[in-house]
Amino acid sequence: MHNPIMETGDAGQSSAPPGHSDAWTRLGIVLEQVTRMVRRLATAGDLGLTAVLVVARLATDGPQRLTDLAISEGMSQPGMTQLVTRLERDGLVSRTASAGDRRGVLVAVTDAGGDLVARRRVQRSAALDDLLGRLEPGDQAAIAAALPALTRLVEAAQSGPDLRTRGV
Repeated sequence: MHNPIMETGDAGQSSAPPGHSDAWTRLGIVLEQVTRMVRRLATAGDLGLTAVLVVARLATDGPQRLTDLAISEGMSQPGMTQLVTRLERDGLVSRTASAGDRRGVLVAVTDAGGDLVARRRVQRSAALDDLLGRLEPGDQAAIAAALPALTRLVEAAQSGPDLRTRGV
């Protein structure tokens, strides 16, 4: 499959503007590290990462078809069905038949699931507040200034093609 990032005669070089290739590589590494850090910051509910992400997605975006959840989380439909069964057993989500397609299953967050997401966000916010308080004011300002651009990056990834299919 064609990958525009590899469109250059120089091995190991990208088609990014000069100086950006290394910056984007460093950004990817830092984001991996930030992801690991954030996973450790909130522990309410004692759930695995995928389970938390599914409940949080439902709390933020509203009810979703089970098949759409599986696709968005990169899981097989049977795997998502098993996860939703566990979450439903724990009282965090509920399932109903889709009004538009009786064969489809619609998954929604319950009040308990929404409360769990809120508790985790409070825990994470408090932990981040503590961590950011250890940084110099300039570093705090730089992180705050990057938030709008990072938000747009996430939005671009959500509205664009699935990057996993591009060989990246």
